[in-house]
Amino acid sequence: MENNNISVIGYVEGEPVFSHRVMDEDFYRFMVRVPRLSQVDDVLPVTVSEKLMCPWLRDGVKVKVVGQLRSYNKFSDTGTHLVLTIFVKSVDLAEIGTGENPNEIFINGFICKSPVYRKTPFGREITDLIVAVNRAFNRSDYIPAIAWGRNAVFAEKLEVGANVQIWGRLQSREYVKRLSDTESETRTAYELSITKIEKIA
Repeated sequence: MENNNISVIGYVEGEPVFSHRVMDEDFYRFMVRVPRLSQVDDVLPVTVSEKLMCPWLRDGVKVKVVGQLRSYNKFSDTGTHLVLTIFVKSVDLAEIGTGENPNEIFINGFICKSPVYRKTPFGREITDLIVAVNRAFNRSDYIPAIAWGRNAVFAEKLEVGANVQIWGRLQSREYVKRLSDTESETRTAYELSITKIEKIA
């Protein structure tokens, strides 16, 4: 099993736009809206090579995207931001009404910061993690993850360097970032919502 796999099924939002070029290969970016059972959709960023672009990859089309969850640092006037994107290995038209899980991810990586445990105002237990997932050429992807309930209690005790396997889904959420005493802006964060976590002995 590879150490970083994600599969999502949803609807393309907007048209793919040019993102960047690497070694004479162009990459494009688009968003895909993935439904949740709670009726609050996740809108997730996708990066695709020109070699995998299809003429039908347009706004409103239902697609199945398979790939890896990648991260990189984006520098701006307001600081450095960790950016996540689904890096496409394959993209296909998806059938309407498919019974597949529309949003699933598996990673095998290492805890790279001390877990942060807290409780919500309603008493729900949460633990935030950052997991480093190795890839080729001595690179790593740093993936924020969030555990709830019993998984949160388990994750809180993990030490930096622990090797873990995690199953879950990629979710988006909006938050307000305060820029100064008078300024703030709404941003979108992406994180792996954990359904199962195991420490590898």
